Amino acid sequence: MIQAFGLTSTSRKDLPPAVDDVSFEARPGRVTALLGATGAGKTSALRLMLELQQGRGITQFRGRPLHRIAHPSREVGVLLGDVPGHPARTVRGHLRMLCAAAGVPVRRADEVLEAVGLVSLRDERLGTLSRGMDRRLGLACALLPNPHSLVLDEPAEGLSSGESRWLHGMLRAHAVRGGTVLFTTAEPKEAARVADRVVTLEQGRLAADQEAPEFARTRLRPRVAVRSPHAVRLAALLAKEARAAHRSVEVVREGGNRLSVYGGTCAEVGEIAFRHGILVHQLADETGDMGPGAGFLPGEETPGGGRRPGSPDSGVDAPEAEAGGACGSGGGAEAGEDAHGGRSRHGSSLEADSERRRHTGQEARSDSPEGSVPSSSAPGKASASPALPSPLPPPISVRSAAGPLRPLRYEIRRATGIGTGFLTAAAVLVTSALTAVLLARVGHTPQARLLAAWPRELPLPPAALGAGLLGALAFGDEFRHPALAADRGTVPRRLGLLTAKLVVAAVTALLLALLAVGCDAEVLYLVYGRELTEVPGDWLVLSASWIGLVIGCAWAGVLAAGIFRSTTAGLAAVVSVPVLGVPLVQRALEGASVRTAAGLPARLREVFLVQWPFGGGRYLAGAVRVIVQPVGGALTLSLTALLCAYLLTSLRGRVR
Repeated sequence: MIQAFGLTSTSRKDLPPAVDDVSFEARPGRVTALLGATGAGKTSALRLMLELQQGRGITQFRGRPLHRIAHPSREVGVLLGDVPGHPARTVRGHLRMLCAAAGVPVRRADEVLEAVGLVSLRDERLGTLSRGMDRRLGLACALLPNPHSLVLDEPAEGLSSGESRWLHGMLRAHAVRGGTVLFTTAEPKEAARVADRVVTLEQGRLAADQEAPEFARTRLRPRVAVRSPHAVRLAALLAKEARAAHRSVEVVREGGNRLSVYGGTCAEVGEIAFRHGILVHQLADETGDMGPGAGFLPGEETPGGGRRPGSPDSGVDAPEAEAGGACGSGGGAEAGEDAHGGRSRHGSSLEADSERRRHTGQEARSDSPEGSVPSSSAPGKASASPALPSPLPPPISVRSAAGPLRPLRYEIRRATGIGTGFLTAAAVLVTSALTAVLLARVGHTPQARLLAAWPRELPLPPAALGAGLLGALAFGDEFRHPALAADRGTVPRRLGLLTAKLVVAAVTALLLALLAVGCDAEVLYLVYGRELTEVPGDWLVLSASWIGLVIGCAWAGVLAAGIFRSTTAGLAAVVSVPVLGVPLVQRALEGASVRTAAGLPARLREVFLVQWPFGGGRYLAGAVRVIVQPVGGALTLSLTALLCAYLLTSLRGRVR
């Protein structure tokens, strides 16, 4: 069950709030429609319920607010807008990536593809899907963790009639299995045809909360309500008169002695009944549209101090009250029946009293996080003094999304699901090989720089730039195509996801570094012979420097893209290390008072009183020499600053 209490959005400047004190519930096993015209506040209400927008109110999913559910995607399946996936990713690859994020077996992707009828399109790219296929994929993403509740924002918008029927059938099937379905729509006919209960919003406020048959009868379109003991005969006469006059009049028997006449007026129906001597107990115009000119909202007090007839607190249905005021009614013997002709007023008033407590009884929730209600607002003192306004519902704060349950598996599938990484690596290898050949032809290039294809005129070699670009894409794609933000609205910034991205970026950069040197050496051997492919004597230290440089660039790209939310910013941070960082480090190291790290292995052995096995002191000395180099020092400082900034932004988001 979904229960929403007092949803109120935060208003901007002098504008009224998009959602103002809206309360309703969606029961399990039923389909609930949130109906309203464009701008009525439907999407804002859903975003408040899902804690994607700041405001006030409480929304409970099976008795728990969303921020107290360990894995929200397993409780609530959400579809807001289009599927936020990379257009180059396949349908099956996208779902398999989300399986790792939701922590469900990978076979679940094939199961939901079969359920939504996308098995034949599983290898299609997301960017090539039609609107209907995109809606199917969105529903598949919502159903992937097998949630209990579905919350969908206008899922049938832009679909054909056949696709809409299929979608509505899927929603009904989920409700039949015991799930809760809540969807928004701007089409009253769709709401009446699909939903079991219709909640109507008008200008951000609750206008009606009705069962679907009652909604279709009272709010879908205007009609004339007639009660007569000769209903069958009157219906036949009305149809005959309409055919004779060539007028479009529809007569519907509601059950018992009640008729609904669409396309006629009270005067026309009354005149026909009078001419043929038919007794009429009730004759009333019932308004189908309770818009701004309809008077008071359900449950709102009239100027006289009482409740408007037809409100949830009265024992009379709204159409019956309007009937009495419009054309008059006769036959008071039927006043004890409700709109369906069988239920007594007492039964209606009991349900209405329950509705009143649910909608307006904010003070009854003494266990709310804001504390209990002051004693002056107790019911016993309401008659002695004016009732104090009920306390505001607790504020809704936007909470950042949780990271994937299997972050490493998610990151591997994200990186390998599209061809961007492979194309980037191929371009880097080709560029590196061509650069090495050109440097060898020009000459005056050291052997180490020749194998790395690193001209002195460039701030970084192609392999380091490529590794930085791949690292920047690791977080840049999350913000550009936020697949993880479908149900929470923000890209997760958890340390588990960051660690997974750093690990995958490091492995990718290591492979790229080794392949670049191998390709350069092979091309140099083919073009110029063995002379230019000799291994330098200090190859161990050079290898450590090369690997550290490439991995450091990849990590800088990951961290910078995660902080600045852009792939371009991540790559710019990588390039700024040699362009800005190296000159600053060189200027700091030029002073005469700077001491060198000579003799560091020996001093470390003296401190720890342990002999370094297998020449470990040499490796440590090589690593220290790498760090004290201008590029290494600048890269180390850059990584440290980016990591601290990332941690600070993550902690600030959690505090908020």
